[in-house]
Amino acid sequence: MASGQTGAQQGTRRSQWAAQGGQYEYRVLTIPHTTSGGDTRRMLTEQAEYGRWELARSVLYVGGHRRVWLRRKVIRVRSTLEETTD
Repeated sequence: MASGQTGAQQGTRRSQWAAQGGQYEYRVLTIPHTTSGGDTRRMLTEQAEYGRWELARSVLYVGGHRRVWLRRKVIRVRSTLEETTD
């Protein structure tokens, strides 16, 4: 793995993140059978690079169209400012 962690260590980190209330945001894309494999790959790569999406699931149906589920972590920002009472 690129980060130097084993799969078990990453799984533990993910489960800790989920236990702390971590959530995912999902986007479902339906890709028609007329879209080439190269165009599909390019589209999904752009989503991953610029939108911070990762592939969660992909299904190829009998008619040739695909349905793709993308997900990304929802990051909640907490204020670090102290409340002041005057």
